[in-house]
Amino acid sequence: MTREQFRCLLQEGVLIADGAMGTMLQRLGVQPPYELANLLQPDAVRQVHRAYIEAGARLIETNTFGANRVKLATHGAGHLVREINQAAVQLAREASGDLPVLVAGAVGPVGKPLAPIGHIAPQEAGEAFREQIAVLLEAGVDLILLETFTHLDELRIALEQLRTLDGEIPVIAQKAFIEDGETLASGLPAQVARTLEEWGVDAIGANCVVGPQRMVGILQAMASATSLPISAMPTPGLPQYQRGEVAFEERPDYFAHYGEQFARIGVNIVGGCCGTTPAHIRAVAERLQGVKPRPRRAPAKVVEVVKPEELPCAEPSQLASKLGKKYVIAVELDLPRGLDVTKVIEGARSLKARGVDVIDISDGARARLRMNPIAISHLIQEQVGIEVMMHFACRDRNLLAIQADLLGAHALGIRNILAVTGDPAMIGDYPTATSVFDIDSVGLVRILRRFNEGVDLAGNTIGMRTAFTIAVAYNPLAYDQQAEDERLQRKVDEGAHLVYTQPIFDLAVLERAVSTVSRVGLPLLVGVLPLRSSRHAEFMHHEVPGVLIPDSIRKRLAELEEADARKYGLDVAREFALRARTVTQGIYLMPPFGNHKVAEAVIEVLEA
Repeated sequence: MTREQFRCLLQEGVLIADGAMGTMLQRLGVQPPYELANLLQPDAVRQVHRAYIEAGARLIETNTFGANRVKLATHGAGHLVREINQAAVQLAREASGDLPVLVAGAVGPVGKPLAPIGHIAPQEAGEAFREQIAVLLEAGVDLILLETFTHLDELRIALEQLRTLDGEIPVIAQKAFIEDGETLASGLPAQVARTLEEWGVDAIGANCVVGPQRMVGILQAMASATSLPISAMPTPGLPQYQRGEVAFEERPDYFAHYGEQFARIGVNIVGGCCGTTPAHIRAVAERLQGVKPRPRRAPAKVVEVVKPEELPCAEPSQLASKLGKKYVIAVELDLPRGLDVTKVIEGARSLKARGVDVIDISDGARARLRMNPIAISHLIQEQVGIEVMMHFACRDRNLLAIQADLLGAHALGIRNILAVTGDPAMIGDYPTATSVFDIDSVGLVRILRRFNEGVDLAGNTIGMRTAFTIAVAYNPLAYDQQAEDERLQRKVDEGAHLVYTQPIFDLAVLERAVSTVSRVGLPLLVGVLPLRSSRHAEFMHHEVPGVLIPDSIRKRLAELEEADARKYGLDVAREFALRARTVTQGIYLMPPFGNHKVAEAVIEVLEA
């Protein structure tokens, strides 16, 4: 089928598409990943296709939504891309028989966040899309359906790969929107529609995430901005988590009622996504039999919406104004287990009196159970009146929670964030806990920068440009120093404002760190850790990655009694701090056990 033939077909009437494949396979007892069923349980896949066709669907999707090498690799099936996609097309054709049913090759996102949010490079994603799409085209699909893309950047990569392979096959491009008043008010669906039309797709639309009622506003916005055919594939409503599975309520009549509304808006293709069944599709097909989409007027004139750069900007941190203008002193205070934060508050109060600029609060360092850093950071700022540099780890939060927590922190007045990947849960208090790591520290910097631009990761406005001061960590003694230096550059490219180092004890290492950080043009806060004993030094040197303590220091500590060892460790830290002051823009003190008095003893020499 050519692109022109496809557009002509859509003028004849509303094209009914199928519904959820995964939902139906789940009901048949098939376990994820559902794409493997093309090889292992082909009868179940055929059965689902036939059920939708019998319900009235005249466009069915191949069971290939996640059949790319990246997503399949997470299930040990990355080597089966060709077999899975070929079988999917064959099963769809067999189910269609002689009926006039279009077979759309379904292509979804690669299944993992792309760099810099995740670890999948755009080139790797492009290769995965190209491999999958090439097989679908070779197997003879009628069109390609790019669906459930949250980020347009990834959709563009898939589309570019498709067009290098075939410039004539029709393509439907669908974005997943999180609909709410702000999304519509910011004009995002209309912007997406205009962008996709510029990219040369044949039909545009929305699918998944939202139910039919909330899909209406999205479709109206898209219809106002483009003359292209529009497709709509909502869920039947909000899902529920029941008995370990995601479930939807079945209300086919309700679903069909909104199918009629879609046609009145001018939608050309109506189907369903997660949770929809042949019953939903049958109800829609019966309601829309013989119905043509309402003719749409020419796209409305672009309505001027508030641009991100025109949004109001929050008040920046005091730290931001100090960078490059004064020598910054930051001190980390440890959180105790439980709820008693008296020691931390008192320590912060004492450090403020000594002229410290910012208190650092870690986020479950070494995967230890400690109070949420947002709570204690807020308490310190409110009760003591000193700013906090809140460490924020990616270990415990998915993409949704990361953004939600950062917005909450900003609303509470927390402006300084040290973006860290975080230690894996397996080394901490609860080794069987799940480590999330949807993103790493580079992706976290991207999120913070996007917030500072007034939008979230998906491009939705947040109503204000945040004023986060973005700090990042740098390890001048990394196992792979070249990779560490490259990561630092990526963090800088994504919007970092200043750099923290691991604790350093060797002047040669300091010089290397200063040289590297100066090349990227950011202020450097050097990590200084006063040692308290030989045992402490041996642990840090041998068991903490990125820490190297010269033999001379460790040997001397081993010769000293406990009290003398503590004094020597403090003297070493003070001498190092004085040397570092001449070549860095600040110091990051990490006193053992959060002992603020030890930090103050180091600060004394900086004030002399």
